[in-house]
Amino acid sequence: MKVLVVNAGSSSLKYQLFDTAAGTVLAKGNCERIGIDGSRITHKSNGKDEYVNESPLADHSEATKRVVDLLVDKTYGCIDSIDEIEAIGHHIVHGGPFFTESVLVTPEVLSVLEKCVAYAPLHTPAGIMGIKGCTAVMPEKPQVLVFDTAFHQTMGREAYMYGVSYDMYEKYGVRRYGAHGTSHRYVSGEMIKMLGGKAEGTRIVTCHIGNGSSISAVKDGKCVDTSMGFTPLDGIMMGTRSGAIDPAIVPFIMEKENMTPAEADTYLNKKCGFIGISGISSDSRDLERAMAEGNDRAKLTYEMLCYQIKKFIGAYSASMGGLDAIVFTAGIGEHVSYIRENACAGLEYLGVKIDKERNTFGHSSTPVKISTDDSRVTVYMIPTNEELVIAKDTEKIVSEL
Repeated sequence: MKVLVVNAGSSSLKYQLFDTAAGTVLAKGNCERIGIDGSRITHKSNGKDEYVNESPLADHSEATKRVVDLLVDKTYGCIDSIDEIEAIGHHIVHGGPFFTESVLVTPEVLSVLEKCVAYAPLHTPAGIMGIKGCTAVMPEKPQVLVFDTAFHQTMGREAYMYGVSYDMYEKYGVRRYGAHGTSHRYVSGEMIKMLGGKAEGTRIVTCHIGNGSSISAVKDGKCVDTSMGFTPLDGIMMGTRSGAIDPAIVPFIMEKENMTPAEADTYLNKKCGFIGISGISSDSRDLERAMAEGNDRAKLTYEMLCYQIKKFIGAYSASMGGLDAIVFTAGIGEHVSYIRENACAGLEYLGVKIDKERNTFGHSSTPVKISTDDSRVTVYMIPTNEELVIAKDTEKIVSEL
């Protein structure tokens, strides 16, 4: 089945066209600055020249129309007709308390999705725009929503509940939902294959470390805990997000700085984390350069990140009753050897031994084992592939119609 996978942002539309039978990507691209001056499309089909164009894109419908035109283009495309696209899969960040698995788009589903805006106000409206854009251009194509929160729905209530009064859970759904679930699902599944193929009995910690980061405990192939919470602000420190802090810090800073709730939310989501500690950048590449030049606050930022990852690995090992494997993935997890090595340093008591030479592999598009052969805990870098998960879920749901 040929499935178009869409990841819509407020002013962007990333896409990949999959042939699920072959497990290959036929084309991929990105529409940037939709509705903003300087709109740009980058498109690449297998075996064809890259297409780059800067011209206005008024909205997501127009961007989708341009994408479809490129996919069937004689020079830059990869299919002969729009009829070859059999389904569309959408990456959706938050399903709130309403969606526990991937689902076919219907008017009723879209109505419920609107209720999820409150749980991810920066992401869900963009996802809805992507759905509407595809509907306008390809109204007859079935569409499927794949939720990042779905993989974490297997957590027990002792893991997902907060210590706030129970009525907050009953009235507003205040609980831990997690994020990056599609990534955690993919890399834990790949790790299970390397451990022998049987999910039962496996205990894996998956570390999705990027500009946004989360860590999950995966036991018997199912998520039993995860670091992100009610929103993607919880957990470890990130590019611009604070991660978990003492809740009393929030009203304290608000009073001292005369902040409104909206300003406090912006502060914690946009001005903390790497950028807040280092004072340099939210980009790990900038921090690495600054560290090499002797910048102490850049070094502190990385030390804090490694320490927090280590704490979660230890905690999740305890919650699962042991540990068989650790996986690093996403932008930083896949590319920064310093983070992988130092996050695992001190975990020798669990049986973790990192092979420094293996760990300095540079870039790799395939999994790399970075633990020693005698390490009791297997440690891997596994490139994530959320789009493939979305394509497969879409294929499964549509093929059953």
